[in-house]
Amino acid sequence: MTAATCRMLAVHSVDEFVFSVPDLEQARHFYTSFGLDVRDEAGGLALYTFGHPHRWARVLPGDGGKRLLWLSLGIHADDVEGFAQHLAECGVVRIAAPDGAEAGGLWIGGPDGLPLQLRVAPKSSPSQPAPREFPPQSHDRGRAPGRSQTQAVRPLYLSHILLFSADVDAARRFYEDLLGLRLSDKSGSVIAFMHSPHGSDHHLIALAKSGGAGLHHSSWCVPSLDAVGLGSQQMAQAGYDQGWGLGRHVLGSNYFRYVRDPWGSYAEYSYDIDFVAPESGWPAADHPGEDSLYVWGPALPEDFIVNHELPAR
Repeated sequence: MTAATCRMLAVHSVDEFVFSVPDLEQARHFYTSFGLDVRDEAGGLALYTFGHPHRWARVLPGDGGKRLLWLSLGIHADDVEGFAQHLAECGVVRIAAPDGAEAGGLWIGGPDGLPLQLRVAPKSSPSQPAPREFPPQSHDRGRAPGRSQTQAVRPLYLSHILLFSADVDAARRFYEDLLGLRLSDKSGSVIAFMHSPHGSDHHLIALAKSGGAGLHHSSWCVPSLDAVGLGSQQMAQAGYDQGWGLGRHVLGSNYFRYVRDPWGSYAEYSYDIDFVAPESGWPAADHPGEDSLYVWGPALPEDFIVNHELPAR
């Protein structure tokens, strides 16, 4: 296999992320309140978005706090043999599927010991820019919706996930060299944002410095800035008023509201994130630390970047 052929191999989607929590009913309440279609499947909960057939995540019962269990990453059927050969040539050891996971596909040990599955799946990452809805411009007044007429916010799809890592640079090289993702932007060795060359939002996976593996947040696309604000209000009314935002990121450009979940991590309402078209040659750059978080917004919560999946010190 030539180097050129290897460079064409790339994951196209985060097909599914799987984590455990000690109380499934607590998870059901949080994600239902967030606006997801939460279903009982295979001894746990499955997270869908309304009107979309894809299963984005599973929540399984577990002891202790929340724990990221594994990631399933989508690849094209034509790439299975190429990936198997590429991983073998690079000395990557295949592993058994974790308990509760499907045995198919290619299982490997990822950065920080996180099990990764490469499996054939339809592309679920976006293939076009996220929708952008604005109030009608044909009137000079009455453009805001009536509060009595607002409906529950329901995210459209999973935009990305942010993973903790003890070594962001090493993890980035793993996803680049072995799985074909490409750097969008980074800030030193503290945080890195990665997209798929098959086309995706500004980042499909992001990596943040910590003491080990963990899931910082999952990010869900909504179609308007109003939806970000209404989602924040919706969650506060459901008892989840802690978080960060509203604000706007520099890297990725999206408007955000992070809602703190019962386990110290976050679910994000995201609007208007940058899109990286297939093979577009995105101009990756290393940015100052102040640009790695936000253009505007409230002060960062004190423990926003704490990995609560690590044992307490």
